[in-house]
Amino acid sequence: MADEAPFQLLHSELIHYIYQSEHGADTDNARNITKLEAMGFRVGQGLMERLTKDTARFKDELDVMKFICKDFWTCVFKKQIDNLRTNHQGIYVLQDNKFRLLGSLSAGKQYLEHAPKFLAFSCGLVRGALCSLGVRSIVTAEAAVMPACKFQVMIQKS
Repeated sequence: MADEAPFQLLHSELIHYIYQSEHGADTDNARNITKLEAMGFRVGQGLMERLTKDTARFKDELDVMKFICKDFWTCVFKKQIDNLRTNHQGIYVLQDNKFRLLGSLSAGKQYLEHAPKFLAFSCGLVRGALCSLGVRSIVTAEAAVMPACKFQVMIQKS
């Protein structure tokens, strides 16, 4: 797909810029990840506003999460989430067995320590999209085996 390559290149350059700028030294990893997550949050909000402009309101959190897994994920990553699990108490696990933004890293374990900086923007995307729909959440991601990853979404009750 022609529009996939520019997104992946932009994502890689964004990470490179944040980590190599004079204010983004490699020693301040937490601040850099926070910056990437905040950028993703804003992009997720904007994307969700455009995607849902002609959509009826969602009945509950599960419908929102299904929309994220199908429509939102397809819009951003050109595929649906491979697996959605929930404990029906506000915790959802979204599993992507071939996450495109980790595809540029080797499938070996030597690059697992670099995975969080490649996942931070995507965590922000999901959190921003949910916030745009009125759902407050905490989104974390982990990659145990490349390029698969799991996003955990914890819904915050008001």
